[in-house]
Amino acid sequence: MGIPTEGVGSVPRPDYLLKAMSEGDEAAFAEAADRAVAETLTEMEATGSPIITDGEQSKPSFATYPLAGIEDLSPDGVVIPFEDGHTRQLPRLTKGPFRYGAYTGQYVTQARAHTAMPLKQAVIAPSAISLIYPQDGIDGYSHEEFIADLVDECTKDIRSAFDAGAQCVQIDFTEGRLSCKLDPSRGLLKQFVALNNLVIDRFSDEERARIGVHTCPGGDQDSTHSADVDYAELIPDLFGMNAGRFYMQMASEPDRAKVLDIVARERRPDQTTFVGVINVIDETIETAEQVCDRVLEAAEHLGTERLGTTDDCGYSPFGDDTATARATAFAKIKARVDGTAMASERLGVN
Repeated sequence: MGIPTEGVGSVPRPDYLLKAMSEGDEAAFAEAADRAVAETLTEMEATGSPIITDGEQSKPSFATYPLAGIEDLSPDGVVIPFEDGHTRQLPRLTKGPFRYGAYTGQYVTQARAHTAMPLKQAVIAPSAISLIYPQDGIDGYSHEEFIADLVDECTKDIRSAFDAGAQCVQIDFTEGRLSCKLDPSRGLLKQFVALNNLVIDRFSDEERARIGVHTCPGGDQDSTHSADVDYAELIPDLFGMNAGRFYMQMASEPDRAKVLDIVARERRPDQTTFVGVINVIDETIETAEQVCDRVLEAAEHLGTERLGTTDDCGYSPFGDDTATARATAFAKIKARVDGTAMASERLGVN
């Protein structure tokens, strides 16, 4: 097997799918999405990836898929600014009870119809969805009631992915680093970790070993929202989440050695670190040799027993993000797979 390698999730949608998304014809979109899923899985297999994803082709975004079709939402929610000046805005919940509009099991089922390969599924963290509850509350629906519903719904989301045949489930937690920027005391981060653990702790030890957490400083339109936050502010609490896998942006980090040493100190014996070896916001395609060097660097600090590789982030976490060409994304994925295999051979990991 060698050192394990997994992608984070999204790859850019083909033009015909973007067109179908914008036109609002549900039947046409469903047909285009299924075609895009099939093509994505075929291209993913061609990279040699040992575990693949559908590239989140059918999702409007990695963060908002559970909100699809929900009527009790207003568009004027929390605004997330990126360093290049563009923003993303979450909706605001206006009424309870809160229920997901879509669960990721449906994406796994759709993908399974097109491949026999092991499948990975990404889900959004409850901490991210918690931001849709307004600060001034909702009459007749308390924050405590909302959190109880949210925990139930996120648990159901992860369970649906496992029940549909996902080998592992990744919780997207890009708001973790951002929370340190919003609240330097890390109080908000600690609240997020506690909330996420309410969900993770509902699963068995064996299931938690197959649940991972992804962290990065955001990656949208080749820009980030919190890369200026020192990883040292996040990592001690990050590993307080009771997941078995952690997918960490690292290739774009300016001082990887420092961060890797913190990871080595803070992670628990039952936690495996998938280190980012591909910089997704840089359009330059890495070579296998460059990836190999990054894996060897990580192994110097973390050893090889609980080491894996990944991409720093998804390539198109929002459906309208076309900053990276689809061909570029697959070339980068192949470089990760080949470079990880090269490092495994040099390190004698079988």
